[in-house]
Amino acid sequence: MSTTLDDPPQGTRPARPASGRRRRARPGTWRHAIRRDWQLYSLAILPLLFFAVFRYAPMLGNVIAFRKFEPGGSMFGETWVGLRYVKMFLNDPSFWSVFTNTLVLGALTLLFCFPLPIVLALLLNEVRNRRMKRFLQSVSYLPHFLSMVIVAGIVMQMLAIDGPVNQVVKAFGGQATAFIQKPEWFRTIFVSSEVWQTVGWGTILYLAALTTVDEHLYEAARMDGANRWRQIWHVTLPGIRPTAITLLILNIGTFMAVGFEKVLLLYNPLTYPTADVITTFLYRMGVESSSMSYAAAIGLFEALVGVVLIVGANVISRRTVGTSLW
Repeated sequence: MSTTLDDPPQGTRPARPASGRRRRARPGTWRHAIRRDWQLYSLAILPLLFFAVFRYAPMLGNVIAFRKFEPGGSMFGETWVGLRYVKMFLNDPSFWSVFTNTLVLGALTLLFCFPLPIVLALLLNEVRNRRMKRFLQSVSYLPHFLSMVIVAGIVMQMLAIDGPVNQVVKAFGGQATAFIQKPEWFRTIFVSSEVWQTVGWGTILYLAALTTVDEHLYEAARMDGANRWRQIWHVTLPGIRPTAITLLILNIGTFMAVGFEKVLLLYNPLTYPTADVITTFLYRMGVESSSMSYAAAIGLFEALVGVVLIVGANVISRRTVGTSLW
């Protein structure tokens, strides 16, 4: 029986690849992607560690909302009490007050701080002088880089009895008013300072989204006789709609937080009727009163409401507009 040179001799096995060699990952697999772009993936290690340590690991502490926590004892509580602290919060006389204040402040903040960056971005987009445009952008961005403590200090100094605002009021024949101590003025002060601090920074994403709008659409609109307002309404706004919807869903997700730091720095016992929100109530119960289990139940309630809001907003956006986060 004849054999060719290419056929192995009978009774012998084909040689195996050396054990030291690594198998190459097939294209399209996650191993191939990591080996190809491992430098880029390595940049995500620190952010992932940050979220794991400061965002996900603390979730284990939510168990004390259902257990009685005592200082010096187990960090996960001593005895199981079920929904006791949740019922205490819902039956607390202050519950409806802080819940209403949270909803009102959150709604006012969303009403003013969400559309105004879009308006400012559209106005800045119409400025043709580059130097003027950069100057306006820098001035509008600057408050975002100020510390919350500094912002609160500026607001309190401006609204003090002998501050600039009361000086103007006196100049027009009015009487000085302690705005910071008036409950009816707190919401106006909070929302106004929030607009001043955040609107300029919020225009960055919208200005970036405006650069992606196809110029041919504007040319087609001009050929159809559309003026500048019509172009903004029919071309610009639909072009930035995905970005706007995404930011709206994210803002709704943080609806219940309502700027905890600023409220804590600006409010006082005289303004509790309109200024006390869930987060500040939680802070007083947990830190000042050392009721950790009660505070954990309040925080868990706030988190669940936030999850319901962001999921609901995402579903409504996907079904009505066709744009969603997931």
